[in-house]
Amino acid sequence: MTYVKYDLNQRMENEPVRTALKTYLKKPQTTVAIVVALMAQIIFCVVWMTAYDGVMDRTDRLKIAFVNEDGEFGQSVERQLRDELPFPIVSAARAEAMDDLTDRSVQLAVIVPNGFGESLSAPGKQATLSYVMNDANPQLAKSVMQTVAANLTAGLNKQAALQGTTVALRQSNLPEEEAGRTAQGLLDQVGSDMSTLNPVKGMHNQMVPMMLILASYVGAMLMAMNVHQVSEAIGARLTVRRHIAVRSLLIVLAAFVISLVGSSLIAALGGQMHAGFASFWLFHFLTMLAFMFFAQLFLILLGMAGMFVNMAVLSLQLVTSGTIVPRPMLSGFYQALGHYLPATYAVEGIMNLQFGGVGSGKDALLLAATIAASLAVSWAVAGLRGRR
Repeated sequence: MTYVKYDLNQRMENEPVRTALKTYLKKPQTTVAIVVALMAQIIFCVVWMTAYDGVMDRTDRLKIAFVNEDGEFGQSVERQLRDELPFPIVSAARAEAMDDLTDRSVQLAVIVPNGFGESLSAPGKQATLSYVMNDANPQLAKSVMQTVAANLTAGLNKQAALQGTTVALRQSNLPEEEAGRTAQGLLDQVGSDMSTLNPVKGMHNQMVPMMLILASYVGAMLMAMNVHQVSEAIGARLTVRRHIAVRSLLIVLAAFVISLVGSSLIAALGGQMHAGFASFWLFHFLTMLAFMFFAQLFLILLGMAGMFVNMAVLSLQLVTSGTIVPRPMLSGFYQALGHYLPATYAVEGIMNLQFGGVGSGKDALLLAATIAASLAVSWAVAGLRGRR
């Protein structure tokens, strides 16, 4: 009797890709991998787009405590604040205002100290208006209140300059009414006109680039982990190269569906798409592909230990991509590192397509280069392991 040596790996190598794909799809973790990545996209899109919608329209819910220690002049300043500012003004003693700041029930305390009005009207003396903020507050609240303080100081400066100029002109024997008009004309010689390029409609739109980076890479790394576990379970029934081929096919199919769902949700929830839905979705699809192949690469190289690298890469991309801090404000090391991470180009492309700006062709090419490099390294590793 003659025995024929049977090489299982060789047989699976000659099978069509669809047979290898069926081998993956028989494992429930493959479905779980795609669903996890899809749910990350859905959850982030729905929660972030609805939570941040209309935030800037509700800044009038921030409160200011007003501490008057200067009697009648302080009352006039308080009336001016109530007339000009959209925020609720709460009259309080100094100690009470400090307690409210500590409790975060107010976001700014304005203190008019004793003798402030007298110093304001006396030539050569500087009147100091005091502001107190609790720095342990969200950045948006601090930014709004810093703007309020700057505007209030500028307004009082203008008022003091107007009074001083009026007095000086009156002393030059000009009639009181004419002196007031002349002083006002001297102060109002410079006006301002602010215009905006590529306006962002609401904070929920401002948060889209950061949200998409976070949702897409979290989904990509979780999918890569689950698919890697499927690969380990299938083992030698498929060759290493066939494993890489099927995982790449799964990535393309999942990225297509997930990017379409994510882009549709953003559009449905009021997201801006200056370049149109099709361009935004196709760029999102390319971003998903880049993130998925990039996240998979570390698992192919290091096994499950690659998840620790992916967690570090997620943090690095959030830091270096410009979603939180502008890239020119980063140190030279992190600026240089950002050039090698795909999120940098994803953020720039998304902003251009969402709000308007320069074309996103360069960013798309760099994302495609990330995909090509990730695939090249993956196939090289597969070839080495296959020969072993």
